Amino acid sequence: MFANALLLIAAAGLQTGSPLTVKQDAVRIDFRPRTPDQTGSFYEARGFPKAMTELLTQQCFITVVIHNTSDDILWLELANWRFSNNGKALVREHRDTWKRRWRELGMPLRSQSTFRWTLLPETLDYLPDEAEGGNIVLPRVEGPITLDARFATGADKQGPVINIHAGELYCAQDPA
Repeated sequence: MFANALLLIAAAGLQTGSPLTVKQDAVRIDFRPRTPDQTGSFYEARGFPKAMTELLTQQCFITVVIHNTSDDILWLELANWRFSNNGKALVREHRDTWKRRWRELGMPLRSQSTFRWTLLPETLDYLPDEAEGGNIVLPRVEGPITLDARFATGADKQGPVINIHAGELYCAQDPA
């Protein structure tokens, strides 16, 4: 999956907006916003139907790479991530919601599968020094997006909790 996230980064090749890196305690997180053109081009190059790419370019894509810099297990659980914009909750649709949407639109299974592997997993255990990435898909908004995320640690998730706050995420715009 990490290689897939890097594929999206390499395939983009255009101005991506403002990347952001957050380092705290036992984790480093890199955020790379994707422009609508980058997103559309990436999926179009993989044979996605026009209806699918048009819907995706209306979203806010942020490629996220998480690196466990500790000596213990770090647990990603996207259910513990809260996004907001201008003080209002910004809901990230679960991958199952996208799966239903693609099925309702009659999208090819190969495209559904490709889309799924480009997403950040809903849950994942990161071993020490492991890095993994994927995309977060949010509604497109103006202004800063704030993320408050919580990571459990330890083999049994009973280690110290790591809280991350990032207040400078933005949806990337296509160059004018």
